[in-house]
Amino acid sequence: MFARDVMTPEAEWIAPDLSLAEVGRIMRDKCIGCLPVGENYRLIGIITDRDLACRAIADGVDPNTTQVRQTMTQGITWCFEDQSLDDIAQMMEQKQIHHLPVLNSQKRMVGIVSLADLALRGTFGTTGEVSRLASRDAQRHAALVH
Repeated sequence: MFARDVMTPEAEWIAPDLSLAEVGRIMRDKCIGCLPVGENYRLIGIITDRDLACRAIADGVDPNTTQVRQTMTQGITWCFEDQSLDDIAQMMEQKQIHHLPVLNSQKRMVGIVSLADLALRGTFGTTGEVSRLASRDAQRHAALVH
């Protein structure tokens, strides 16, 4: 199986000058947890609900005046639509990320793959990888809390 087989199609990106309040509303209304950020036809970062909570809210920034570029995770890891799920799971593990924008051969974004997509639509072997990734994240989080 490949990225195109499990991805959420028609993912969109947002401009880095949107306010965090606007991003929060988009995420709420579309029931999504992340948005790729693009500028000049290039992906430049990603903003997640975790970025909003752990960076913006925790730091006390004003969501109505703070722009995405100030809070987003800069740089971005992506995959091609014809990459194998095993490659994608390995990439997510190495980078410790939960979402990957999916590009076509012309390097245009055509979707996004999440750990949930791999778990729900992936093969049995990949589901095991996803479980291991999620468990490791939960263990890391528990160590930080205690």
